[in-house]
Amino acid sequence: MSAPRSPGRSAIMAQTLTSLAALSQLPFDDIIDVRSPSEYAEDHVPGAINLPVLSDGERARVGTIYVQQDRFLARKIGAALVARNAARHLEGPLSDREGGWRPLLYCWRGGQRSGSFAAILGQIGWRVDLIDGGYKSYRKLVVDALYRQPLHLSPVLIDGGTGTAKTRLLHHLARAGEQVLDLEGMAEHRGSVLGGMATEQPSQKAFESRLAMPIARLDPARPVFIEAESNKIGDLLIPPSLWAAMLSAPRIRVEAPLDARAAFLTRTYGELLADSARLSARLAGLIPYHGRECVAEWQEMAREGRFAPLATALITRHYDPRYAKSANRATPPVAVLPLPDLHETTLAGVVPRLVELARHHA
Repeated sequence: MSAPRSPGRSAIMAQTLTSLAALSQLPFDDIIDVRSPSEYAEDHVPGAINLPVLSDGERARVGTIYVQQDRFLARKIGAALVARNAARHLEGPLSDREGGWRPLLYCWRGGQRSGSFAAILGQIGWRVDLIDGGYKSYRKLVVDALYRQPLHLSPVLIDGGTGTAKTRLLHHLARAGEQVLDLEGMAEHRGSVLGGMATEQPSQKAFESRLAMPIARLDPARPVFIEAESNKIGDLLIPPSLWAAMLSAPRIRVEAPLDARAAFLTRTYGELLADSARLSARLAGLIPYHGRECVAEWQEMAREGRFAPLATALITRHYDPRYAKSANRATPPVAVLPLPDLHETTLAGVVPRLVELARHHA
């Protein structure tokens, strides 16, 4: 809902966020986060673009003057900086926006930064709205959804040892129109000691934003497929409401021959295998589990390009024993799907069976 708009096309409304699902349905052309780049990088409303009215350095400078010197001077300097940055945005990213463009702006909470920029845009003639309460009001909805309230979902876990193509199965399920949450994709980590991707993982808050908005759009009457995980993916924790739903969800276990799994891992980790220094460093992380002599042997395999034997050794000596321990603590699978290989046609072909099992057990 929103506050009444005053007469005149430049009047500004405050949009009160009542739910995450409602946020995605608001009739705006752009959502603009006017906070500093570091604030935006930590987390932001999904889909928002960053047009900061104060840089990180400028924000720190104005804040220091406000606290240590003079509040009026801080406001005056801040206004000059906001005007200067607004001009850059108008001449740059916003230069192609036409008269009917409708932006939704927000800052941290109080609305000073977003309100200043909104006033300038409103004077041009654009219909500008603000998020009442700023980023903090959005963040409260995320925390409520993922920490304070049970999720009304019908999750089904795709389980199986490392290298059984669980993530690829999720992608095939999504292509078939099924509901999917790709936690590893959102976390930018493949969930194992070698699973880090080339990019850094998002912050915990950003990961939760990536989760909360898709969850809000799910149909609770239909199953949602999720890869079975521990409660931590790389450095990120699965939020408690989702974790509780996963703990009670039925599991479908996928099995495949060892040579097929080793081949799949060498294909999946091609970028890592091409960087011998990075691969060696990742393998060094296994020293506490297997000792220096064993890991040195694996590092030698990597240097020599013997990736299939390396993948086989990692599966049999590291991944499978750890998976067996976790499987013993989990509820038994409701079904086991043995696959002859892990080619894309095979994975696509098993989708109807997965859907049938999910609808029966969810």
